[in-house]
Amino acid sequence: MKKFTAAMLTMALAGTMLTGCGSTASNTTTDDSAAKDNTAATDTAAEFKLATDGKLTMATNAYFEPWEYYDGENIVGIDPEVAQAIADKLGLELEIMDMDFDSIVTAVSAGKADMGMAGMTVTEERQKNVDFSQTYASAVQAIIVPDGSDIKTADDMEGKKIGVMQGFTGDLSCTEQFGEDAVVRFNKSAEAVMALTQGKIDCIVIDNEPAKKIIEANSGLTILDSKYSQEDYAIAFAKGNDGLRDAVDAALGELISDGTVEQIMNKYIVAD
Repeated sequence: MKKFTAAMLTMALAGTMLTGCGSTASNTTTDDSAAKDNTAATDTAAEFKLATDGKLTMATNAYFEPWEYYDGENIVGIDPEVAQAIADKLGLELEIMDMDFDSIVTAVSAGKADMGMAGMTVTEERQKNVDFSQTYASAVQAIIVPDGSDIKTADDMEGKKIGVMQGFTGDLSCTEQFGEDAVVRFNKSAEAVMALTQGKIDCIVIDNEPAKKIIEANSGLTILDSKYSQEDYAIAFAKGNDGLRDAVDAALGELISDGTVEQIMNKYIVAD
């Protein structure tokens, strides 16, 4: 399934949403030609606050393929490529900080990172602490179960042990719906998969694209046809840093409009 259609990208462009810290790894990349061609953007960059002068620092959790993941020592994926394109438009160097997902909002709010991109869903709770860009992608929360499981739909998760990624939307939603005792939290999807194959949990709730990568790499597991939920992804910014938010949002809008975001997504998400 090709999840991102032209219509969805148009809707994302039209729907602007203004509404978590230690770094364990970083990528620093820049495009010299793009920087030279963006002198006006560089002048604009002086109007907003950055964690490090001349750099656009992105906080992420690089264990969420295809959105962000390690290729050797480098962090790659949809979000890093979109962030690089934004940085190029603003005439800035991109720096990526890898951290636990639930530290991203804290890092952004404290000014240690300029923005958070990690397949991050816009929620009312997060909007209390950070502002968001417009939506740049829509995603489905999928349910992974062992072959032969008696879980056939989301309703069947009642009374089961549900594996989630700590701080992710699946964590928040499943905790709210099924209760704290039903949820088992993991920092990495590989840890959740191991627990599932060992029978320590009954299912995993995770974004559909990482779910497909898990199924490809692990026999004996399947994704239910019944999805858990659908959500929108956006970029998080510290409250009060309106200049940066607006500049990034404008650059993101241009990248959606000219098809760059769709091209990046199609590079990582192949039609079935």
